[in-house]
Amino acid sequence: MVTEREITERKIDMASREKEQAKKDVEQETMETAEEKNMEASAPDEKTAEDFTAEEASADDGGSKESSDALKEDAEEDGTTADPEGEDSVQNGEEDNTEDSADKKEKKRHFIKTERKEDKLKEQLNELNDKVVRQMAEFDNYRKRTEKEKQAMFETGAKSVIEKLLPVVDNFERGLAALEEGAERTPFEEGVLMTYKQLMTELEKLEVKPLDAVGKEFDPNLHNAVMHVDDESLGENIVVEELQKGYTYRDSVVRHSMVKVAN
Repeated sequence: MVTEREITERKIDMASREKEQAKKDVEQETMETAEEKNMEASAPDEKTAEDFTAEEASADDGGSKESSDALKEDAEEDGTTADPEGEDSVQNGEEDNTEDSADKKEKKRHFIKTERKEDKLKEQLNELNDKVVRQMAEFDNYRKRTEKEKQAMFETGAKSVIEKLLPVVDNFERGLAALEEGAERTPFEEGVLMTYKQLMTELEKLEVKPLDAVGKEFDPNLHNAVMHVDDESLGENIVVEELQKGYTYRDSVVRHSMVKVAN
């Protein structure tokens, strides 16, 4: 499919060719006119040389006065008979000059018209280029904005799913905590432990990590204090017990740690 930009470029190319052709025609016409003027300027000199040769020949043949008078009379008769032809030549020359001048003016007008047309097409091409650049920039901004929105929607959906899985993890941990340490595990208990490990492995691949709260200074951005205890052996605002484990997804907190804080 031919675009508007390609059509404009073709028009500019055609206008450039017309402009070059018109320029060549003007130059050729100028050269032809100069050659005609040179020929007209050299014609009288040739005629004078012929007359001079004829006079020398006449002087060598007779040298008499009668011959000179006869030559003068012949020359006068030739001059009187040549006058109408000279007038016709002058008129024809004037007509030719008038036609040449009109032709030159016409070619000049065509050259100027072609040049203006080319300038107009170039201006249209520049406008189309500017329009294309702006549209490409707008599309690039739209693409980036869409990608950010899609990423934000994915993050929101992932966090929602993780929040629903965390109670399942809590129940697995409660069940495993009830098992006696050191006692021989039944196949069922081994199956529960393996399922819990597999679940935690998959969550870790999704960049879901538990918060390490015990022994850390209380941080309201990570912890949710539900109990308080006075203990002089511990520092101020130190987490002494984690009642419910907190988790993060990438750089955001999915669930705050439920903790007991000292002092």
